[in-house]
Amino acid sequence: QVQLVESGGGLVQPGGSLRLSCGASGFTLDGWSVAWFRQAPGNEREGVSCSSGYDGSTYYADFGKGRFTITRANFENTVYLQMNSLKPEDSAVYYCATTDHLVDSSTWDLSTKYDYWGQGTQVTVSS
Repeated sequence: QVQLVESGGGLVQPGGSLRLSCGASGFTLDGWSVAWFRQAPGNEREGVSCSSGYDGSTYYADFGKGRFTITRANFENTVYLQMNSLKPEDSAVYYCATTDHLVDSSTWDLSTKYDYWGQGTQVTVSS
């Protein structure tokens, strides 16, 4: 059974850091593209970052460039999202998703591209 499980969310002060984890079971993430999305109350789900399983490219939303870093640990079957310099507007439920279809710079942030989703982890940035 294919399953993605996120962890690492929590409450952090503005300017702080969190590292989110997306662990996979039932299949190997090697060769699959993995993305992080987030959704705040009243907002649409938006792409945060993606690690391509095709060529190793990484993609970031403009709001995350310079602050967020996506990495893979294939031996752990896990993808991480390191988030630094967090802002209150980063507060949301963060989801990881994966697909074995090709994604690129123009499609990585389309939620319809992804086949499997985790249950989400809450990130709250507040003083």
